[in-house]
Amino acid sequence: MIDLNIQHYFSGREYAKRMHLPAGHYAETHKHAHDHLSILAVGEVLVTIDGIETRYVGPDCITIKAGQEHRIDALTDSVWFCVHATNETDPEHVDEVLIKKD
Repeated sequence: MIDLNIQHYFSGREYAKRMHLPAGHYAETHKHAHDHLSILAVGEVLVTIDGIETRYVGPDCITIKAGQEHRIDALTDSVWFCVHATNETDPEHVDEVLIKKD
């Protein structure tokens, strides 16, 4: 398993997760209960949202709507941020709150 060098940032009700996605790797397919922003700070990725692929080159900002299944594939070494509103401040539990389970 690759180390994505995940960093967590909390400020009030705002949360950002930073991932370093090496070229050829991806962030697992998942969905959230609420809309959120994703920021591609550096690199080039292919984002698949509900089966539709879109290529992005950083810097860029993408809105991902609630319930949309999405996956991020790094075409080059990339830095990706997921930005959410949440009251959870524990990095060990934040995904349990944000990731929608079917």
